Amino acid sequence: MEGELLSALCTPALVVDVDKVKRNAQRMIERCQELGVQLRPHMKTHKTIECADIMTGGSRRSIVVSTLAEACFYADHGFDDILYAYSVPFDKVERCAALSERLDLFQVLLDHPDALEQLKKRPLRDGRQWHVWLKLDCGNGRAGVLHSDPEAVRLAQAITEAEGVQLTGVYAHCGNTYNCKGVEQIQAVAQETTSLTLQFMEKLKAIGITCKSSIGSTPSCSHPVKDMAQLSEVHPGNYVFYDVQQSLIGSCSLEDVAVRVLTRVIGHCPHRNQLLIDCGWTGISLDGAGKLPTGYAVIEGHPNLKLLSMTQEHGRVEPISGPLDYSKYPLGSLLTLIPYHSCATAMMHPVYHVHSEGRLLGKWTPTRGW
Repeated sequence: MEGELLSALCTPALVVDVDKVKRNAQRMIERCQELGVQLRPHMKTHKTIECADIMTGGSRRSIVVSTLAEACFYADHGFDDILYAYSVPFDKVERCAALSERLDLFQVLLDHPDALEQLKKRPLRDGRQWHVWLKLDCGNGRAGVLHSDPEAVRLAQAITEAEGVQLTGVYAHCGNTYNCKGVEQIQAVAQETTSLTLQFMEKLKAIGITCKSSIGSTPSCSHPVKDMAQLSEVHPGNYVFYDVQQSLIGSCSLEDVAVRVLTRVIGHCPHRNQLLIDCGWTGISLDGAGKLPTGYAVIEGHPNLKLLSMTQEHGRVEPISGPLDYSKYPLGSLLTLIPYHSCATAMMHPVYHVHSEGRLLGKWTPTRGW
């Protein structure tokens, strides 16, 4: 199919504009170079080797993953310096140990003393040490020990003092930037997370502990604040694809979004003033419900159409106002959906169809599982 038009694909199909991917990746690399911080890109959005190569500039070093399936997949393809940025799951300690003993640098993350005890119970072979990042909650509202809790410093000290364990860094994810609208709000959250992280680093320094510091989210790294230059690393991920959500937050423009889901009209329902399409919630994520005037996605080039609802394999499309002109949407005609959330949508596809200027170049196959 190489060289063919996108219309040659069977639908629903996830298509990736490789030129936009490269441009998004290059912009982030340059942004981090200007800041003087290490970019540690997150792989969770795409989970492919090809895209990882683009994001790391071909180095195959310094990446973040959200599942051990990703960690093993990348390790098997020659990647190293991998951070598994998910609070250490106790059922997976042995798998983490195997990766720690195999790679030059495999790193785990924790936010509770019980997790540290689990690592101490499983010393690594050959005198190797567990490389641990402490997850810090800077009011971001997800995992992490609260930055202001004295327990946070105590836990950092306990990691430092534990035999066979090394405190590599402090990691904060400013996911609360996802509630922002516009650059000013994004930068206010980025500033707060950065400041609180740097203050915490000062607390550690005062008791003789030095290690790396890292914050990240696609909105904050798309519009970084100056103080982020004082951090060691940043760890955004979604930016390589972007999505409608990011365009609404203000991270990017709709033009920057590199992914689409192609779908075909498979039914006319004049009695309901609707079209049926062959993309249901197994082809595009339900994440985005109630957040867009156009329903679950933006239907490119058709601002008056709304993806109203979906079942497993069907989508119902209706006009935002007025009657449908069915002659414009014959059965078999293609519609292009821009996903609200590209990470969630990409997860639903076993293969991505990569193109440049509408001509197919080949396929990327992501890893799956946990």
